[in-house]
Parts: sequence; structure tokens; C-alpha cells
Amino acid sequence: MRLDHEHSAQTSSLPRLMLCGLALLSLPIVLMYLWLVLASFNHDSLASFWPTRWTLQHWRFLWLPSVKPGYPNIWQVTANSVLFSLAVMLLEVSIASLAGYVLSRWQFRSRLLLLQGTLLLHAFPAIALIIAIFFVLRALHLLNTLAGVLLVKVALELPFALWVMKGFFDAIPWHVEMAALVDGAGRLTTWYRILLPQIRPGITALSLFAFLSGWGEYVFLVTFILDKSGWTLSRYVAGMLGEGEVFVDYGLLTAAGLF
Repeated sequence: MRLDHEHSAQTSSLPRLMLCGLALLSLPIVLMYLWLVLASFNHDSLASFWPTRWTLQHWRFLWLPSVKPGYPNIWQVTANSVLFSLAVMLLEVSIASLAGYVLSRWQFRSRLLLLQGTLLLHAFPAIALIIAIFFVLRALHLLNTLAGVLLVKVALELPFALWVMKGFFDAIPWHVEMAALVDGAGRLTTWYRILLPQIRPGITALSLFAFLSGWGEYVFLVTFILDKSGWTLSRYVAGMLGEGEVFVDYGLLTAAGLF
């Protein structure tokens, strides 16, 4: 009885220890965000941790048409970010779920070659292909457009998404699909009504990864988008660092980073 009591006490204290450890690991991140919040309202943003003079001047981009000459409006930039991220998510999840189903269930001659080819495509870093992609987009008249960056982003992330979806389809027992086919359902109906609801956690996870990847995209945007009207928030915040200017408004930068 005593051993059981000690074992249960140790077991009950384990979650508390894990929670304390996570809290300690999260403390630097929390302090960083706290500093950003305070600095965005501090008139002298880098002078002290606690604001000596409170101000809303650093948040002026919310109501001004432009914070700098030639800069786009923050709401236009936000709309670009939301639309771009949603488009990346929808395209990537739609194509990957269809292709993952085909590669998981259908048996055809070049199936193994196609699977190996997708892994080979994922082996090359995107930065190594950036010059070739530039000329391809220019030839297709998609340079300096968010649609061009969207296609590049989805194409380079599809191999990973495809393998993720294939793994979830592989985990579904065959008899579930066969029962639907025997009852007269077609392949597309079975995929949409029977299989997709069973891999909802995978679709949710992939959707989240795809949306966040599109939201944080920077390299392709700074390379292929030459017009400020096509900026997203990541490019907008990077532009706050000056782009050749001597003075950097760090208060404005902290506010834009929080936004």
C-alpha cells in the first residue's frame, strides 16, 4: 500500500513539474512579447523597458494612408496576406488530398516512380531554384504578381503535403472504402463523403501548416514581387528596417510587428 501511495504521488506530481518546466521555457518568449507591447507605446522605444512617456504615435499606420512615401496602406497589405495565405492553404490541401488518395489506393505502373520523384523534388532547397523560377515566371508573365508566387509556393510544398495525406489515407482500413464501393458509391463520392471525414485531423494540421507557411513567406515575395502594391505583412515589416535609410523607427517597427 505504501509503495502504491508513493507511486501515485510521484505520478500526480509529474504533470506539475512538466508545467513548471514549460513555464520556465516560455518565460523568455513572454518577456519578448511584453517588451514589444510596451515599446510600441513608449515615446522613446529603446530608452527603457517601462515607458517613460506613453504615446499612440507608433500605431499611426492604422489610420494614416501611408507611413512612408510610396508605402502601401496597412489594410491593403493585410488583405494581401490573408488572401495569399488562404489561397496557399486551399490549393495545397485540395491537391494533396486528391493526389494522396490516388497514390495510397490506386495501383498503376509509375506509382513508385512518382512517389520517389516527389521525394527527389523535396530534396532540393527552394533557394537553389530561385533563379530558374525567376525566368520561368517572367516567361509566363507571372513575375511581379501574387498569383505567380502562389503557384511557386504551392508547387514546392506539395511533395511534403502529398506524403502527409498519403500517410493518413494508408491508415484507413480497406474494408471501409470497399463497403462504400459495393453500395454503389463512386470513387470521388467515396473520397469526399467517406474518407475525408476520417482524416479530418490530418487535413486540419496540414491546413494550419500551409496557412502559416503562406503567412510567413518572405524570400519569394522579396524576389518576385517588385511592386509595393503586392506586398504582404512580412515584406511590409521588413521594409520598416529602412531599406538603405540611416534612421530606423523602432517604435513603428515594434507596433507593425505586433500587428
